[in-house]
Amino acid sequence: MITIVDYGMGNLRSVQKAFEKVGAEAEICADPDKIAKASKLILPGVGAFRDAIQALKDQSLVEPILEHAQSGKPFLGICLGLQLLFDVSYEDGEYEGLGLIPGKVVRFEDQPGLKIPHMGWNQIERTAEHPILAGIPAHEHFYFVHSYYVAPDNAADVAAYTDYGCRFASMVARDNIVASQFHPEKSQNAGLKLLQNFASF
Repeated sequence: MITIVDYGMGNLRSVQKAFEKVGAEAEICADPDKIAKASKLILPGVGAFRDAIQALKDQSLVEPILEHAQSGKPFLGICLGLQLLFDVSYEDGEYEGLGLIPGKVVRFEDQPGLKIPHMGWNQIERTAEHPILAGIPAHEHFYFVHSYYVAPDNAADVAAYTDYGCRFASMVARDNIVASQFHPEKSQNAGLKLLQNFASF
């Protein structure tokens, strides 16, 4: 069973429906005990980092998420769920993240002709072979919506980069943890293939 963390921030049903499309069962769950014991965990998210990390704390979800991520079981972060994995975010202040991947979350710099948020289809450039990208072309396009991006301390944690005014990490992979800045559930066939790959772990 794939468990999708429900902390009140994210298009949970669309993620669940995307898994259903590829024949995988996924449950939406806010129960800390079930989340800690999940066989595969999804941390989605849409919105502000500050609100998200506070919601996780308020609902006693930080410890079970960390417990799962550190257990070696498959873990997938999506969009804000990627950013929450890092040490610190500088979105409207400075806020401590889950600290599972060393690095920070920063805003795109204002540049002439560059619209923020970064919204729409863009290409990834894979930097590593990873089972979650099996069967997906190295320069596939995925759907993005974000104004902030992650800057990992270690280049080895980056699974793919994307260009948007700068070269940023659009996907990370560290041990059992993988996470994407783009939305697989909004990325049509390529996104469904990625979710199918995760479901088969």
